Parts: sequence; structure tokens; C-alpha cells
Amino acid sequence: MTGSPDRRRERLTSVRNAARLLKEFSHTDRELGVSELARRLGLGTSTVHRLLATLADERLLDRGATGGRYRLGLAVYELGAAVSPHLDLHEAALPVMASLRHSTRETVHIAVLDGLEVVFVERLEGLETVRIFTRVGTRLPAHSTSTGKVLLAALPESELRSRIEQRELVRLTSQTLIDPEVLIAQLREVAARGWAGNDEESRRGLTSVGAPIRDATGTVIAALSIAWPTGRKDEGARRRHTTLVIDAATVISRRLGHAARART
Repeated sequence: MTGSPDRRRERLTSVRNAARLLKEFSHTDRELGVSELARRLGLGTSTVHRLLATLADERLLDRGATGGRYRLGLAVYELGAAVSPHLDLHEAALPVMASLRHSTRETVHIAVLDGLEVVFVERLEGLETVRIFTRVGTRLPAHSTSTGKVLLAALPESELRSRIEQRELVRLTSQTLIDPEVLIAQLREVAARGWAGNDEESRRGLTSVGAPIRDATGTVIAALSIAWPTGRKDEGARRRHTTLVIDAATVISRRLGHAARART
């Protein structure tokens, strides 16, 4: 990259802001205006105008049906087609997630692993009055979540240890496991039984259970979870939710081509 250091930093900042702007669009926010984007991003409206114009020129954004509003453009979907596993996951998972939410009335997530973090890539809000406020794109330390534990448990132990050695385990609450050996022992149990729990380890007052989603080769590519406020469910309800999330994850896996062995 040529130019002065200040100019290079300015260009990198513009790229970062453009990426942040694109990430604000979602299934629930399909069209957004300049003022809303400026508020969310903490940027001036003139800066957002310039970003929108550039992204529209590159077909990454289109003007929406309402004047002054924008939506994701054709180029985004062309890029998305190159990430077919995620598109397949979305198509396979959404109806199953809707059924799971209907059965439990709680918030349902799908997450994938990125290093030692989970990224929530799908989410359906619960139907109860007290809800779990997360967004698609939210990242959390994997060891503090049920989805993250499921995904970490699927790694070969050598790779798991290598990742843990590269980064300190963060304590989010008094319940978060930060001892690597204790965590690894728990993850062995998760791998053996096929599900993981989160008892206020990522946030006080939040409980969840998660199970693995596998592709046609049997590889764990994502994890499905149900989350609810701690205390809303008794132990019997928790056991039912665990069974439901395992069954739902199995259905999604089958829709992705995985032929699960019959239970014995």
C-alpha cells in the first residue's frame, strides 16, 4: 500500500467502517437509512453517505423501496454463493429452529467456531415476555457457552490444547471455567454425551443447552442451542429441552446429508 502512514490508516479505517456498516443489515433489518446507520456506528452522516455511495457503486448495496434507505445488493449474494455450506445451513436449519422455538417458547441460536470464540449466525427470538437479547454476529468466548463447548469438544485434543495455549481463558462470571485442564475434562464429557450446558457461565441469569450439527461427512460444523432466563425452568423442563435440542440438531444434520446412526 502506497502513501503516507496517515493516509494508509485513513484507508484502513474506511474499510473497517464499510465492513461494520454491511454487518448492520440482517434478517430483521433488511433496509436501513443514513441516520439510523450513523447512530448505530457512531459516525457522522456525511461519512455514512460516502460509504453508502461507494458500496452502492460496487453493487454491495442497493437503494431500498423507501427513499433514502438501503438494502444489501446483488454482489453480496454473489459473494455468499461462494460460502455454500453456510447457505445450506441456513436453509436446513430455519424451519427446524422455528419448530424448536414453538415447542419451547425460548430463544434458539446457531453458532459456529472462530478460534476460541463462537459467532452466532442464526437466531430466533423466544416467545416469552422475558427475552434473551443477543444478535446475529455476536461473539462470545467459546468456553463460556453451550454452543462453544459443543464445538470445542469436537476438536482433536491436540488442536484444542494448542488453541487454549495461545489465549487466556476469560472469566465472564463466577461460574465460568478458566482452568484449562478442568475445561478439557468437561469437554471430553460433552463429546461423549452429545450435548453441553451453560449455567450462568456467559452471563448471570442465563442458562442454555446446546448440541452439535454435522455435515454430510459427519464433521461438526455448527451448534444449536436453546437459551432461557435461569429459574424459569425446573430440572424436568431442562431435561426435556436437552432432548429437544439434541433431536433438532440431529434433524438439521440429516437435512445437510448426515446419516446418523440409529440409537441403540
